[in-house]
Amino acid sequence: MVFYGLFSSVAEEMGVVLQRSAFSPNIKERRDFSCALFDGQGRLLAQAAHIPVHLGALPDTVAAILEEFDLEPGDVVLTNDPYRGGTHLPDLTLVAPVFLEGRRAFLLAVRAHHSDVGGKHPGSMGLARHIEEEGVLIPPRKILSQGRFDQKFWEDFLSRVRGRAEREGDLRAQLASLARGKTRLEELASRYGLSVLEAKAEELQAYSEAYMREVLQEIPRGEYFFEDYLDDDGLSAEPVPIRVRLSVGEGEVKVDFRGSAPELPTGLNAVRSVTRAAVFYVFLSLAGGLVPPNQGAFRPLKILTEPHTVVDACWPAPVAGGNVETSQRIVDVVLGALAQALPEKIPAASCGSMNNLAFGGKDFAYYETIGGGMGGRPGAPGLSGVHTHMTNTLNTPVEALELAYPVVVERYGLRAGSGGRGRFRGGEGLVRRFRFLEPVTVSLLTERRRLSPYGLFGGEPGKRGLNLFWDRQGRKRRLPGKGVFKIQAGEVLEIRTPGGGGYGKP
Repeated sequence: MVFYGLFSSVAEEMGVVLQRSAFSPNIKERRDFSCALFDGQGRLLAQAAHIPVHLGALPDTVAAILEEFDLEPGDVVLTNDPYRGGTHLPDLTLVAPVFLEGRRAFLLAVRAHHSDVGGKHPGSMGLARHIEEEGVLIPPRKILSQGRFDQKFWEDFLSRVRGRAEREGDLRAQLASLARGKTRLEELASRYGLSVLEAKAEELQAYSEAYMREVLQEIPRGEYFFEDYLDDDGLSAEPVPIRVRLSVGEGEVKVDFRGSAPELPTGLNAVRSVTRAAVFYVFLSLAGGLVPPNQGAFRPLKILTEPHTVVDACWPAPVAGGNVETSQRIVDVVLGALAQALPEKIPAASCGSMNNLAFGGKDFAYYETIGGGMGGRPGAPGLSGVHTHMTNTLNTPVEALELAYPVVVERYGLRAGSGGRGRFRGGEGLVRRFRFLEPVTVSLLTERRRLSPYGLFGGEPGKRGLNLFWDRQGRKRRLPGKGVFKIQAGEVLEIRTPGGGGYGKP
């Protein structure tokens, strides 16, 4: 575990460099980024305590890059391709090899959510019918080739996004993050020797696999089924089913999502990498943080999906919301199934939405997620006003938001009474009210506006979320959970996020 600490500290320090170097509030304040370290074969070795939906998908990204490129010293590959290990287009990923003693010894990866990557709507998170409407899709390509910078591609990409200076600053911060990781690995190799580092990398992955199998042994053998629903696809009012069947064997689990809804016409589709990330998150959480999160820990989990479904989207299906909303529901269904087997360990449903807000104009774009209530837990109430499950970001400070963009935050606090009643009550959601100072286009991708977060074992559901709008005359109306809206100067948007479900009879 000493070497696990050393390896993970490389990723943690990469994250510190990125956060302190970035330009956008989304990265430097909300910390919407992730860093990870891979061995020379492309197997996840260690990660920082960053974003679960990023980290669980990164092994697929690295695998796709290694299939396409024979990486050399000085190379850096850039991609955001959701169909090749990505999540959604705003998550730009940089991967670089680290050569020691003449061979590729490690790979470094850094993924960060950029507040805009082009597309039809500011923030690149609006409802779309085709992946091209969501922004610029970048198949894996070398942004640096043996140290030579691809200036032509760089300029072309920046010319297609809103807020060019912010995008460029964030990308250069990602490059600085990779450079710091390389320096730290060289120092570790100098101190311990490369052969020792490689041997410890193998041992760590074997340890994680063995420990995860022990964790899975504690689940009673059998099959457990659960289904839950997305509110809608943003076009119709029909709920979208997500179904899972867990088959628990001897030290392994089959997680079968076949039978979930077909691919949707809007961007609530999750690619397979996102679905895998959600499953990995649940089982790592079940281990209570005792299993080092690396490739070995994932080996006992077999994940089954059908292509062209809401949990395994294929080109050209739009996917912006699958990463942020559908991933949360995938967690809810896996936890719901596990609650039947391990009622003393599994919490009620948390708010079930990242409550995504994006807004912008011609030359700027902003994006944030807003926390909600955590589900009540065996032995404790849920936390209030926090990000749960597949997100691990912070809420953007009011001061940072108002300093950077034409908006005033008029209200920000807990939403009293939104947590579900129970022996252990669900956490409270948040209320966040914005008054815009100039015309903007606003995109909302929010869930649990029609269907409540479930309680467990007699606990009551959490209160559903609510999106409200006031025009300049003070007239109020309710907004749908998903959509793109034009808002004028002086108009107000208020987002009330869901509470968590209660656990046990009140």
